[in-house]
Amino acid sequence: MSVTAIVRKPFVYKQYNATLALILINFFIFLITATFRPGLAQPLALNPLAVVDGNQWWQIFTYMFVHGNFSHILFNMLGLFFFGTQLEYRLGSSEFLLFYLLTGLLAGVFSLALYWFTGAYFVFLVGASGAVYAVLLAFATFFPNARIFLFGILPVPAPALVIGFTFIELFSQISGGRGNVAHFTHLAGFAFAFLYLVIRLGINPAKVFMGHHR
Repeated sequence: MSVTAIVRKPFVYKQYNATLALILINFFIFLITATFRPGLAQPLALNPLAVVDGNQWWQIFTYMFVHGNFSHILFNMLGLFFFGTQLEYRLGSSEFLLFYLLTGLLAGVFSLALYWFTGAYFVFLVGASGAVYAVLLAFATFFPNARIFLFGILPVPAPALVIGFTFIELFSQISGGRGNVAHFTHLAGFAFAFLYLVIRLGINPAKVFMGHHR
């Protein structure tokens, strides 16, 4: 069996509400860290010094289940609900769960490397945004004709929203705007989602966005 065949070996299609489970886990951890155990957020967040010097390598995974405040988790989980449920139905729960967790993990690894090599040792990265951005790109790839209503009013094609967010994140990072937002983590979510779709599923999002058959 070739390497490509192994990498692209599909899961048996099953539905077991992985999106809902992820949302519930995120809210449960937020409830615990916001009320009963506030100190738990720090060892779960991604801090370069804690990971590299303290060998707390679990943080490259757990950071995506920790959120800074209610609005932070609310918007992330709304995005996960609206885009994730439809993507999970299309891919199957096992494929979706692998996609979500792997892209979030790789976004964490990328962020750790970026922070470490740029000397940003005291950053504490939290939030599911990297994985949610990955879900958005995959949603736009599988549902390119979907319209997303910005502010509940303006209909925007899903691929255009991804492209727009990419430019906004790049501009925000370069200009230094919204300093508490991990723009490169969001972009890493897009990038790793792109690679996952190409390598694992054999789908090129760029061709889909340009109107070619995937």
